Parts: sequence; C-alpha cells; structure tokens
Amino acid sequence: MADLTPPEERIVLAHFIVSDDVERSVHFYTEVLGGRVVFSPEPTYVELANSWIIINVGGGPTDDKPSVTLETPRDPDRVSSFLNIRVADIHAVYAEWSARGAQFLTPPKQHQYEIRCYIRDPDGHLIEVGQTTDPTGDWIPGHWPSRESG
Repeated sequence: MADLTPPEERIVLAHFIVSDDVERSVHFYTEVLGGRVVFSPEPTYVELANSWIIINVGGGPTDDKPSVTLETPRDPDRVSSFLNIRVADIHAVYAEWSARGAQFLTPPKQHQYEIRCYIRDPDGHLIEVGQTTDPTGDWIPGHWPSRESG
C-alpha cells in the first residue's frame, strides 16, 4: 500500500472519477497510462506519477452531500473539468499510449506555449496530455513558481 500521509504542506491532491465499470477503468489507468493500483477494491486508488486517481461507482446523495448524485459524464463533449497530465516528451507518450489502446481525439497539436492532445477514459472523462514548449515554462520541473512569487 502506498503512503497516503499528507506531505509537509498537509494536503494531498487526488482526482476522483465515477466509473460505470471500475475494473475497466482501473485497466485503462494502469495498463494504458502506466499507473499502479495502491488500494482496492472500491474505491480503487491508482498511483499515477505524483498523484492518485480514485475510481469508484456512482451513487445517490449521502448525508454529507445531500443533493449530489455521482455519475459518469452524460455528454462527453460537454465538460466542466478534466485531468491535466504534463509530460516531458509528448510524442513518445502519444506513441506509447496509442500502442496500449488509448484513442486520442487528435494527434499532438502545437499551441503558443505547449503541445497538447486529449484522450478520454472508458467512461468518457476527458484527459489533456501536454508538453510545454516555453523554455521558461511553468511546467518544467525546477522552474515551478516559488511560494513567494504567487
């Protein structure tokens, strides 16, 4: 089991997704994206790089979210949030993940400060995969903004 203890900042960020088929989603996040299951069965935690993807079935309201229902996206072309993955070599990741079964919406496209493309997980959740092309970019390790600067 992974150490889920909050770091020095006393906060850990994880991305929770609702899945209609947890096993299928776990396969995608581990076998296609290269994550590792650190807790299961449900909810299942997949360690991916320096974060976790929490995968669980949907469900109706609970006492702590009395008007909220968790469900997979009704319309995968209308989103209000998405997972953003930054990589060092987008073309290598695109080739590797495509070979493992990822279906990208388009090949990587150059934009002003980055190259990016998108994929969907098996439940339709959108995932951006990007690489900075800005030599002083905010996504390059060692160039992250300091706490004092922001």
